[in-house]
Amino acid sequence: MNADRPVGVFDSGLGGLTVLAELTRALPGEDFLYLGDTARLPYGSKSPRIVERYAREVADYLIQKDIKMLVIACNTATAHAEQTLAQELKIPVVGVIQPGVDALLARTRNRRVGVLGTRSTIKSGAYANRIQAQDRELQVYSKECPLFVPLVEEGWTDRRVTRLVIQEYLSELKREDVDTVVLGCTHYPLLKETIQSEFPELRLVDSSEETAKAVRAKLESEALLADRPRGAVRIYLTDMTHQ
Repeated sequence: MNADRPVGVFDSGLGGLTVLAELTRALPGEDFLYLGDTARLPYGSKSPRIVERYAREVADYLIQKDIKMLVIACNTATAHAEQTLAQELKIPVVGVIQPGVDALLARTRNRRVGVLGTRSTIKSGAYANRIQAQDRELQVYSKECPLFVPLVEEGWTDRRVTRLVIQEYLSELKREDVDTVVLGCTHYPLLKETIQSEFPELRLVDSSEETAKAVRAKLESEALLADRPRGAVRIYLTDMTHQ
């Protein structure tokens, strides 16, 4: 396989750009093709069957662009389609959930951890199941945070209303003495500083950073690292408004 081929990355919209940013930082010599399925976002409110169908369609498009690896930069799509895509595609597939789980397990001190995510991701049990498959003694507290994505999309990452929502969602985890939380949606790292200022004692796991590390490790193990000083990034969207 030609190592100079691009890495394909997709998300339901623009939240996955947080993953892309970490990928370009960790792998500056790689070419990346990013597809944001903005015409059909958000995935987080869709059924698992529909999310899997969308993920297959997006993956097919990127495969036609001759990618060497597929990165699912969407927690919901990872939860509902990673296993299917990994079985069906002839290239490596990396999702955002397992890297976040691995970091969460490594960083917790009191073995009481939290997962923040969309309704679909939380209801899928993707994080909780993987965490407890690796350590059944861990206490896992999952929290749906449906208002985080619209707040980020509105650009309200540090408004009073955002801080109130953060307090509402995370106060329950604080009462349960959770010490480490994974940000289980690619939009959520944009709230990381605000969350940390409201709950400074919490250890936050950014799945975007952890995914970039996992992608680099996978490319190295498969001898697929590109040999160039600087790569290119192309971004595709399935819909674009001018509002």
